[in-house]
Amino acid sequence: MNQNKKQIIILTLTTWIVILLTFMFLSSTINLEIFFVLWLIGLLVILELADFTYLQPKYITYIKILSAAGVFVFGFIVVLKILEIIAK
Repeated sequence: MNQNKKQIIILTLTTWIVILLTFMFLSSTINLEIFFVLWLIGLLVILELADFTYLQPKYITYIKILSAAGVFVFGFIVVLKILEIIAK
């Protein structure tokens, strides 16, 4: 069951990234900040839906560390955008 859930998480996140890239290419708008934010939202949703209640596999711990780092980078992007708006 654990391996199956891991494969579902990987497949879901990969599908989400492919959908994001497809829509970005179709709209001719390749923006890494938007891609990162949408990827992070997808990662957090998948993590919330796949989180175990009592036992926590090692890969869930790694995903939580990755998502925490992503939230930190997201905060940094927000601060840069605010400073960009203030500078105008």
